[in-house]
Amino acid sequence: MDGHEIGIEFCGEWFHPARDEEYTIGRDADLVVDENPYLHRRLLSLGFEGGMWWLANVGQSISVSLSTADGVYQAVLGPGARVPLVFPRLVVLFTAGPYTYELSVHSPQAAFHSAPLVADASDPTQITIGNVSLTPTQRLLVIALCEPMLRDGIVGQSQIPSSAQAAARLGWPLTTFNRKLDAVCDKLDREGVTGLRGGAGRLATNRRARLVEHAILSRLVTPQDLGALDEAVAAARA
Repeated sequence: MDGHEIGIEFCGEWFHPARDEEYTIGRDADLVVDENPYLHRRLLSLGFEGGMWWLANVGQSISVSLSTADGVYQAVLGPGARVPLVFPRLVVLFTAGPYTYELSVHSPQAAFHSAPLVADASDPTQITIGNVSLTPTQRLLVIALCEPMLRDGIVGQSQIPSSAQAAARLGWPLTTFNRKLDAVCDKLDREGVTGLRGGAGRLATNRRARLVEHAILSRLVTPQDLGALDEAVAAARA
């Protein structure tokens, strides 16, 4: 790539937009993500303007979550908004219907590089994971919802479990699962995570999708947490 080229990685394939024309991503676009009818025909567009690449949300109702690979930088790109591509790698997540999609945009000559935070691993007071403290059962709930994405380990698409499916996976009554989900969403909402509550105090209908997006991008849970879920499931079935 030269200094102005970018690459998009999706499902193990690479795509390279040209500088002289708009490049679109969606259901019927330059990069076809899926034929999912809940996905906009064109959700995202990339264009080169003013000496830099821009990513725009050209959809009407789907918000897009963005993060650097280490989770230090995070943002939500709403319909009509755009951001300059200033990081070497930007992870892009969005949900349409029951599916969440992930792709990454690589900009080799990006202007900014996130600096990792250094902490003394022997001192638990210096270690924060995901900037929020969850109880063991709350963490299991989040892992169960994120399990398909954590197990896939590839940039592509995953189906988010329904509340009933995640509750069954954990061996919990659905009422217990929903109560704990309320508590997790309330806790993250107080920490400033958007999209987990609706108007007039009502929890948003897409809160599971937003929770999964935040948990994956912020590294609130990682593939290393799957062992804890497997142990909990085995114990519940014993």
